[in-house]
Amino acid sequence: MTRGRGLAAAVVVALGLGACGGADAGSAAAPDERLTVLAAASLHGVFEDLAEVFTEQHPGAEVAFSFAGSSDLVAQLDAGVPADVLATADETTMARAVASGTVAEEPEIFARNVLTLVVPSGNPADVTGLDGSLEDVALVVCAPQVPCGAATATLAGLHGVSLAPVSEEGSVTDVLGKVTSGEADAGLVYRTDAAAAGNAVEAVPVARAGEVLNRYPVAVTADAADPELAAAWVDLLLGREAQQVLDEAGFLAP
Repeated sequence: MTRGRGLAAAVVVALGLGACGGADAGSAAAPDERLTVLAAASLHGVFEDLAEVFTEQHPGAEVAFSFAGSSDLVAQLDAGVPADVLATADETTMARAVASGTVAEEPEIFARNVLTLVVPSGNPADVTGLDGSLEDVALVVCAPQVPCGAATATLAGLHGVSLAPVSEEGSVTDVLGKVTSGEADAGLVYRTDAAAAGNAVEAVPVARAGEVLNRYPVAVTADAADPELAAAWVDLLLGREAQQVLDEAGFLAP
């Protein structure tokens, strides 16, 4: 890993010297750098915004994303899908990547999130919370193997209720989609997803939701094509500018 970082740094230094050394005949322009980020579905909107910040800071760089449920992302890395950065919606899922050796460094926590119920605008089913109002409605939740599903199970346990969802989805955005399309009367999603949906849904606060906080870790992958550029993305997430963007999107500080 140290050798890989050294080579990446050497390339950057060489390109920088070439750019500053004048217009020698035959000197080549620096090739565009592509950063591939695997990120939890709940990060979609805010990461797209942060990509604009990143490319302004790193001219010539391009950021490509793959958004999915965190468990699916770890499975992609296990299968050898090329990527430079992994960002998951909980520490448990990231720990699997650490154990398998597909990430190269100790993950850093850059945000937290909390669940809320969402219902279609107008709340036609009169959902009031994790209570008896859910008994006769079409409820959709995340599958238990993904972070939002694990958090849902924990929150239901705190309320002493047994949920009977009509569907368990692989990502929080899929849950939200079921509600906004009218296929479901209610869904449990992160508050950031509820905020991003705007007037398409209404949020129904859930008591004790603050006791079930998901912490979002990020790490450079073991096979990152450019570890230095990948580390720069991690540094961006931990910096003041990105933290402000995350806060505006409804995420909690790490």
